[in-house]
Amino acid sequence: MINIQSLVRDLNAVRSKSPLIHNITNYVVMNNTANGLLAVGASPVMAHSLEEVAEMASIASALVINIGTLEPQWVEAMLIAGKTALAKGTPVVFDPVGAGATKYRTKVCKRIIEECLPSVIRGNASEIMALCDANVQTKGVDSTDSSDTALGSAKALAKQTRAVVVVSGQTDYITDGINTQTVENGNPMMARVTGMGCTATAVVAAFMAINPDIMQAATHGMAVMGIAGEIAARRSSGNGSMQVNFLDELYNLNEETIRTNIKQTK
Repeated sequence: MINIQSLVRDLNAVRSKSPLIHNITNYVVMNNTANGLLAVGASPVMAHSLEEVAEMASIASALVINIGTLEPQWVEAMLIAGKTALAKGTPVVFDPVGAGATKYRTKVCKRIIEECLPSVIRGNASEIMALCDANVQTKGVDSTDSSDTALGSAKALAKQTRAVVVVSGQTDYITDGINTQTVENGNPMMARVTGMGCTATAVVAAFMAINPDIMQAATHGMAVMGIAGEIAARRSSGNGSMQVNFLDELYNLNEETIRTNIKQTK
């Protein structure tokens, strides 16, 4: 069960403190991610230059590493920022976009996990399974598996890395390897908007910036995404309007809306 009072408390804390979230993310989603963070109340910065990532990571409240559009210089920047955040005790959220699609991509994922020790790893089912099994291959950056099938891999990965692992899907699973929380809110149309998963990763980072309970923070971030997405889908005629309506619903989310729309596992 999600504690609604704690969820509302954290949402209000993000809005009042406006934590700086450092994103090293991909070209495709920068605008979406920045707008998503602004909508929820955080302050985004997109910085990937080798000359400034260490300094930026040292002043941020959380770091997002997203490997969507890989190239060697960016990988180096991710490692520098990740190690800087680790040394300062700043939470790191890792999004292994397309893990399993190519050997290079999977190798980079494992290197980032080993050297940066992210607090949270968030991906779709196929990505999480690929990090546990080199023989699993994704369809580009899209999942070919349901989140249900990846729960075992998520638990194993959490135990192996000591990170909280988040699997996005029809049901979102958040696990530390022993305890598991679920988020039932969401809508299939969300998968038709590019970068929605990447936005989820950044929103999780915003909640981690104000709540040291990593498991709870990750759950709250995913719940906010799911509720806003579900409400937005009711007002949308397609993925174009969905993108805009989602940002509006995220911005307007409040205690009444959360209590009215949250779905709890019985």
